Amino acid sequence: MATGDIPQGGDTIAVIGGGLIGTSWSALFMAHGYDVVLQEPAKAAWPAVPERIATALRQIAELAPDLPAAGQLRLTTSLEDAVEKAVWVQENAPENVPLKRAIYAAVEAAAPAGAMIASSTSSLVWSELSAAMGDPARLITAHPFNPPHLMPLVELFGPDPDRLETAAAFYRGLGRTPVFLQREAVGHIANRLSSALWREAVSMVAEGIASVENIDAALVHGPGLRWSVVGAHMAYHLGGGSGGIGHYLSHLGPSQERRWQDLGNPALDRATQDKLISGVGAEARGRGIDELEAARDRALIAAQLALSGQRP
Repeated sequence: MATGDIPQGGDTIAVIGGGLIGTSWSALFMAHGYDVVLQEPAKAAWPAVPERIATALRQIAELAPDLPAAGQLRLTTSLEDAVEKAVWVQENAPENVPLKRAIYAAVEAAAPAGAMIASSTSSLVWSELSAAMGDPARLITAHPFNPPHLMPLVELFGPDPDRLETAAAFYRGLGRTPVFLQREAVGHIANRLSSALWREAVSMVAEGIASVENIDAALVHGPGLRWSVVGAHMAYHLGGGSGGIGHYLSHLGPSQERRWQDLGNPALDRATQDKLISGVGAEARGRGIDELEAARDRALIAAQLALSGQRP
């Protein structure tokens, strides 16, 4: 594969790491006709992988029933074996810079010269990850939102515009929505937004403003529903009436600043943790993680089917 080529169905993709993100990516790649070699060094984790991937493939089929026959999956403990014939490497190792650097060194030594390396890192930045590479521009950060096989977002950053556009075209071909960072930032875009919102949600729990369950309900049935069709900036543009965002900023900007000044900056001390754990337990109502994940995934599928072709 030459640098700049977009992988085609039937090509082999290496997925590094067989956890939740790695298996989700694997299912998405396979659903679009790619063969996947999944490197998971802990053989004890292997038995759960095929079932997780099969579940994800069934969910993808609900969203995209006309996809071609799925590609093949092969598991290996060897990173070199995984990347030997790969045209694309999706790395999902833990958020540990020395570990990821060691992986990139091994990939550079064993993978075809044209194979790009995409890191699913949720918070680490490209410059730190790529510092020891022979060809740093080979690496891009490509952070998905969990679970990648259902959530369309992929956040991209790297120094080579051509390689970034190749990556964007590749992910678009998988039905994803790539966005670009103009400069690297810890947590990229979506996790920074999520962290900011959760900080205030935690603060409201710590200050006794509302319960965990009511805060979550307010988000789901209020701004969360609106944000599923328009982003934060566009929501305020529409909130400005006929004058749009300019009218909103000139007339309601000061009230927004007052709200910002009143936002909390909580600490995750023991007392706050206890409130969060108790509150989430009450909201879960005895449902375990598997049941909650299944309910979330059913709702994500239903929402995307409803929104398909309906976005403004």
